[in-house]
Amino acid sequence: EVQLVESGGGLVQAGGSLRVSCAASGFSFDEYAMGWFRQAPGKEREGVSCISSIGGNTYYTNSVKGRFTISSDKAKNTVYLQMNSLKPEDTAVYYCNAAHLGRDYWGQGTQVTVSS
Repeated sequence: EVQLVESGGGLVQAGGSLRVSCAASGFSFDEYAMGWFRQAPGKEREGVSCISSIGGNTYYTNSVKGRFTISSDKAKNTVYLQMNSLKPEDTAVYYCNAAHLGRDYWGQGTQVTVSS
């Protein structure tokens, strides 16, 4: 059974930091690109960051560049998103995604709330 289990969300003041984690199981983690998406109330889900399966190339949406860092630990089948200098507009449910050759898996999401 494929599972993506996010953790590490919570409430933080603006300017603070959080690290969210996504533990993966049930598929070949090494073969999948891993990513983080977020969805704020009343808004569409948007891509935040992703890391390729080969080479570890990373991508960030403009609004988080320089503040967020994605990383992957293949020994633990876990992907992380380190979020620094958080802003109220980062408030959203953060979802983990795994994608490879048309297969697409999602986690259940973890809430990140940034207070002003």
